[in-house]
Parts: sequence; structure tokens; C-alpha cells
Amino acid sequence: MLPVGFLTRLVQARRSLLLCRGCLGPVGEGSEAGLCARCWDGLVPLPEGRCPRCALVHGGEAFHGEDPEAGCPEAVAWALGDALWDYHGGRPPLGALLLPGIKQGEAGWRKALLNRLPRVPLPAWAAEADRVTSAPSTLPRRLLRGFDFGAEAAQVIAARLERPFEPLLAKAWRSGRQASRTESERRRLPKRAITLSRGATPAGRVLLVDDVWTTGTTLLRCAQALLEGGADEVRVLTLFRAL
Repeated sequence: MLPVGFLTRLVQARRSLLLCRGCLGPVGEGSEAGLCARCWDGLVPLPEGRCPRCALVHGGEAFHGEDPEAGCPEAVAWALGDALWDYHGGRPPLGALLLPGIKQGEAGWRKALLNRLPRVPLPAWAAEADRVTSAPSTLPRRLLRGFDFGAEAAQVIAARLERPFEPLLAKAWRSGRQASRTESERRRLPKRAITLSRGATPAGRVLLVDDVWTTGTTLLRCAQALLEGGADEVRVLTLFRAL
């Protein structure tokens, strides 16, 4: 018979030998999917005083106005926009670690992040949406990965809000990946790159969900397609915002 507490000590000894895949420190208690609790604490919210349309603090000044259109210099086509976490929050920057890994097939990180979505606070205005959709990826990309992370996140949020999730948008397969482009190239994404899905009929207030918001050009093309297709209003919510 094994001594009392032997298995517990064995697990603790094993953890002390494992290194976190993020910070390379010991994983310790609270670790998940190879990342220590300190790395997971890098899921930090955006700073207060951010613009309610582009989720940035303009010119270092906090937003205090009543009308978001009056002071937002960003090109947006939605009424309100926000993100759940800072893409560069934590040490190492957790969003910049997680999302590229997830898109390369890191199933543990994908599951852990999706499991956190039901618990993270959402903007109060998200509950006013009539339906939820996601920014699309190309068909070859979805087939290659075997999943669409943005759509998965949107479905979790739709379930929280008790609203239907509808895949309303399609991305031209020749448009390529925004992540592989420079900021200047991203901003030149043509309007025709994103269109309504065949048979889609946007209506009412649509909540558009994506995994990360950088220049916002993809979100802009999505919102334009939804509004031109009949949506009354578009609101944007992403998992991460790159500040």
C-alpha cells in the first residue's frame, strides 16, 4: 500500500518540474493547458475611459462625452464597440500568445479561452442585440483548421444573451489572411472581400463578434455589408483589442 499523501506529493513534484509555456516559470497551482495562473491573469480588461465606438483612449485622453460620434476619429460603421480583454495584457502578452497558437491548432488554449467566456462581464448594451453573427473566415482556412474560432466564440456569447447566432457573412477565399499583412495592407482590404452569405437577411440590431480587433478594417467591411443588407444597427464585440 502506498504511503498516505504519496500521490499528492507526486503530483506536486511533477508540477515543480514542469515549466509554463508562456513565462517559462513553474506551472504551480491554478495552471491550465500548460500555462500558469500568473499567465492566465494576463486576461485583463481594457482601460477605463475608452471610446464607446472604437474602444481606444484617444490621444491619451479618456472619453467623457455623451456622443461617441463627436470625438471618435476612427473609421467605423457601427454604433457601439468594445472588447473583453487587452491583447497585449500580461507578461508575456497573453492575447498575442493565445490567438496565434489557437489558430495553429492549440486545442487546450482554445478550450480554456472558450470556457472563460461564460464568466467574463459583457457590455450592458450587448443584451440589446436581436441576433449575433461573427466576422467570417475563408472556406479553405476553416477546412484547414477544422474550426472557426470567431464563430465558436460568437455562439457562446449568443447563448449567454439568449439570442440566435446566424452566420450572416462570407469572406472571399482569395482575400487572404489579415494577420499576415502590414497595417497599411490591412486597411486596404477591399469592400468586396466580405459580403452577405447566400440567403442571409440581416434585420434589427446585429451584434458582430470577432476574436481580435486590430486596425478594425475587417470589422468595418463586415458592418458595411450588414447595414447594406438590411440591418438597422451593428454593434461590435471582440475578445481582444490591440491598443
